Amino acid sequence: MPTYEYECKKCGRFEIFQSIKDEKLKRCPTCKKPVKRLMGSGAGIIFKGSGFYQTDYRSSSYKTGASADSASSSSSSSTSASGSSSVGETPKKS
Repeated sequence: MPTYEYECKKCGRFEIFQSIKDEKLKRCPTCKKPVKRLMGSGAGIIFKGSGFYQTDYRSSSYKTGASADSASSSSSSSTSASGSSSVGETPKKS
């Protein structure tokens, strides 16, 4: 059930659990004076812990394949850097 916040001029602010279908309170449950329902900011979403990222659900075979692939790509990038020209360089004119 949602929590609604109300303000009473005499008692101050208070929260109450109500169904969405319930009517808003018109009177303070303590002093019976008129109350005003306040706008709530709502609950924020907190992404804490594992399970929120695509990579958290990968199978172990995928993870071993990905680590082998990254190892082979890092070794191939070191050999291409030792070549005559690298990406972004323009060849020299004779």
